[in-house]
Amino acid sequence: MPRRRTSLKSNRVNKRKHTRNVKVKNQLKKTIKKFQELLAKKDSAEAKAFITKVFSQLDKAAKKNIIHPGTANRKKSRLTLRLNKSA
Repeated sequence: MPRRRTSLKSNRVNKRKHTRNVKVKNQLKKTIKKFQELLAKKDSAEAKAFITKVFSQLDKAAKKNIIHPGTANRKKSRLTLRLNKSA
């Protein structure tokens, strides 16, 4: 257990950031999974409309350093390739 006041505060801050990061990552995973389900159903029109939401969430997560920007770009690229392949 930390003794210094700054260490106690940093523990509190880290806990808050961790819960936020986990929440954002889980929401991102759910959104990507929903997009993949739309592709599996061969519903390309709805998938094209939904991909903007996926891109937005990936960009926001990368901007907040929850995921690496390169990871966000790679996921966007792969999802776009799957969308183009299904259409």
